Amino acid sequence: MRRLPPRLLALTPGTVGPAHVERFAHAAARAIAAGLEGVLLREPELSDKAVLELAHALRARLDEGVSAASAPADVQRDDGARSERRGWLAVHDRVHLARAARADAIHLGFRSLAPADARSVLPEDVALGFSAHAGDDAAAWAACDYLLLGPVHDTPSKRGVKEPLGLDGFARELARAPRPVWALGGITAANAGEALARGARGVAVRAAVFGAGEPALAVRALLAALDGATSPRTP
Repeated sequence: MRRLPPRLLALTPGTVGPAHVERFAHAAARAIAAGLEGVLLREPELSDKAVLELAHALRARLDEGVSAASAPADVQRDDGARSERRGWLAVHDRVHLARAARADAIHLGFRSLAPADARSVLPEDVALGFSAHAGDDAAAWAACDYLLLGPVHDTPSKRGVKEPLGLDGFARELARAPRPVWALGGITAANAGEALARGARGVAVRAAVFGAGEPALAVRALLAALDGATSPRTP
């Protein structure tokens, strides 16, 4: 069964070079210990080997963190058997690493393989995600299992490239999306609940966690904001 992201998904910085992997891994460990259950690994500067090693380290941390936080009810299946919970890990672009990385998903962008082409070679149980924008041909989304849609708010990484949708624009784009949507772009603890109120399944953040001075505090604040929000519908 394909697994979708948790409500809070953190994207790695995208600027981690070989000399900075260990420092990033320590920051990720703090965030995971604070309750982060989902990470999208997107590091174009790293080799396949380095990405795979980092994916294994994140996988171990995520599974350890989620397992430690699970109550007995969290791991009891309907048939009475025990099913250990685990974290959620996606790898950006590198379709060929999906199985070796033990990834729950491969995530694509507009420079990546077409979703339909990626789906044709991915293992059946690996989910497929896509970073969607206003004006995209929604037909391309049909091969995906979930979408990151944005930018919702102003964000330096998209400034001058994509105009912010705003909450109303986000809601309009979400309404035509054929798959569950996570809000992306300028999401903070102060506005995360607004995205859920407009129908998002969750939020995806980069700077708000791995660009924060203390990732653990940032994760706790975001989770508190999401816990206090309600969505009017399930996408």
